[in-house]
Order: sequence, then C-alpha cells, then structure tokens
Amino acid sequence: MYNISLKELQLKLQTDFQKGLSSKIHLQRLKKDGENLLEKKQGTSAIGIFISQFKDPMVLILLAATLISVVLGEYYDAITILVIIFINGILGFIQEYKAEKSLQALAKLTSPKAKVLRDGRIVNVDTKDLVVGDIVFLTSGDKVPADIRLIEAYSLEVDEAALTGESVPVQKDSSILVEGKNIAEAVNACFMGTSVTKGRGTGVVIATGMNTAMGKIARMIQKAENDPTPLQKRLAQLGKVLVSICLVVSVMVVLLGIWRGEEIYKMFLAGVSLAVAAIPEGLPAIVTVCLAIGVQRMLRRRAIVRKLPAVETLGCATVICSDKTGTLTQNKMTVEKIFLDNKYIDITGNGYNPQGQLLEKNKVITKDNKMLQKLMEIAVLCNTTRLLKKILKLKDYLEKI
Repeated sequence: MYNISLKELQLKLQTDFQKGLSSKIHLQRLKKDGENLLEKKQGTSAIGIFISQFKDPMVLILLAATLISVVLGEYYDAITILVIIFINGILGFIQEYKAEKSLQALAKLTSPKAKVLRDGRIVNVDTKDLVVGDIVFLTSGDKVPADIRLIEAYSLEVDEAALTGESVPVQKDSSILVEGKNIAEAVNACFMGTSVTKGRGTGVVIATGMNTAMGKIARMIQKAENDPTPLQKRLAQLGKVLVSICLVVSVMVVLLGIWRGEEIYKMFLAGVSLAVAAIPEGLPAIVTVCLAIGVQRMLRRRAIVRKLPAVETLGCATVICSDKTGTLTQNKMTVEKIFLDNKYIDITGNGYNPQGQLLEKNKVITKDNKMLQKLMEIAVLCNTTRLLKKILKLKDYLEKI
C-alpha cells in the first residue's frame, strides 16, 4: 500500500478520492469487515475478581486446613482461619475492583470522531464506522482514526511515539513512494493511535480495526501469557515447602506415637492438628495489606495498578532500559521561564491544570505589564491547542479514588 501510486491505490480500493464512498458501499464494507475497533478481552466481573482472590496456593492450603479443622471438631480454629481468608479476599477485591472501574472510566472519557468525505459531502462520523476506502481529513490535534495512505499533506507532522517509540514528530509527504513494509519509514502514511501535531492532510483508509499496525500489536499482547510475579512464585514455593514439611513431621509424630503404644485414632488426630497449626494463617493477609499500601501510594502519584502483585513486580525492577530518545516521559511540556526585556519571569503550576502565577524576583507580576500581556496574546493566537474540560475531569476523578 505504501509503494504504489495513488491512481493504482484508488483502483485497488475501489473508491473515489473526490467524492468518497457512497453510503450504500460504506454499509456493505462495514458489514463485511466489521467496526473499526480493537478487540478487547472481556472485562472481569466483580464476582470474578472476588473469586480470583482465593486462587492463591497459600489460601488454598488454608481452606484445606479449615476443612480439616471442621472434621476434627475444632470449630474456633476453622472460624478464625475463615475470617482471615475473608479479610484477605476483601482487601484484594477492593483494590482490584477500584482499579478496574478507574480504567473503564478512562475509556469512557473519549468519544472519538473523524471527518470524512461521504457521498461527496464532508461529515463527522464515529471512528468505529470507518471502512477501507473512506477519505479522511486530518488537522493539527487530531488522533489518526485508522491506517491511512496520504493523498495530500501540507506541513503535516505526526507524533508516532505510541507506535514506534520515536518522540520526535515525523514529517509526512504524500508524494513519496516507500519500498518495504517498515511502518517507521512509511512517510506517506499515518497510523491508528498516533497524533497529528502540525499541519493538515487528506488520506484514504487502507486498514481498520485489528488489521491496522496498532491492531497487530494488540493481538500480540492478547496472546501473551500472564506469568506469575516473583512474589507469587516464592509464595507458591513456600506453600509447597510448608505442606511437605508439615506432612513429614505429622507422619513422623503419628508413627512415633503408634510405636510407643498410643491409639492410632488419637495419634492421627494429633498429627492432623499439628499440620493445621503449623500453617501461617496470617501470611496471605499480611502480604495483601503490604501490596494494598503500595497501590495506594501509586494512586497518589496518578498511577492505576490493576493487579496487586504488579506493585511487587515494579519494586523488583533495578534497571529500566529505554532507547536513545529516552521516550519514558510524561508526554507533557510545561513552560517554566520567560525571558522578556532582558529579564527572567518564573511561571508556577504544572501540567494541564490552568493554575499558577507569573513571578519576577519572587514577586507576583500585575496585569499592568503591557509587554507581557502582548506576549501572552501572541502565544494564545499563534497555536491551535485547546484545553478540554475532559482532561480536568479526569484529573479530578483520579484525585478522588
């Protein structure tokens, strides 16, 4: 799609660059190819999250100990162990359920639209309704809604950091033909999930949904197996060791008792009681509480952790490797100083929250400074950025949880 001429591409996709697709053909292709969405694994229900808290090996051992305690008539021990297991499950459930709801809230904050040419008219449609052959218009600040081969590009630059890892915007050129399938070199195309930082352009959709470059990455991620964390591995190993030791010691106690002439039934009960008593009932609860504290600290730093063990995995990291551009950033650019009239002016505030002050030598600057006021006016008029209320609502939401 990147190495053929626009005329060949128009014939191959059976579309019209001047009028776009007709509504009839659009519906046919939408029915055939499906919506322009990335497939997502079905979210875990509240009941599923709660049940998952009891799949830990140590918890399963404690449940077995509870059953044995009931059989032996040790009801107080059984109730105590069940209370500990239940508290452990509630703590884990609360943290993971809140994280799941937070992620769902993030997804609902965006309602993507795309400007397309349909039946010879420019209309705004949901990005999920895009099909191959649609003519899409891109301007500064837009999210690229699908994989697009450019027809026209005017000073068009696209931030492809989410796809290729390069933090510097890529300048696009619709007239260049690109050999090969390396998307990092496809300067005549734009890809789903990237952002237009400058200029404007027009393109034809060449792939949607899971057939896009981003969709292929999503499919690889979905196939990835969830390996247990180091802590989970160690707890599982500890559980096996404890069970093995308890069984060996209990069997030895039973055999020694029988050898000394004690009743077999009496020694069997003693051996089982010893095995139950040797299991540390409070260990899972202590681990869960420690991980929950870590999750709360991450939330205060605006980081959402879906699974409790993920906190421990992050804590095990000693070295984080990034490429030469160092793209592990917050993706925020904040002005901190202004040099005006041979003077430095400090600016307080951070991020997208419109709060802060202009300071000169730690003194607040008044509105009477006409030169500074003119500079601010130029800065506002000479860009196309917009501060959406949704961003502020998201920030407020994260502060509440």
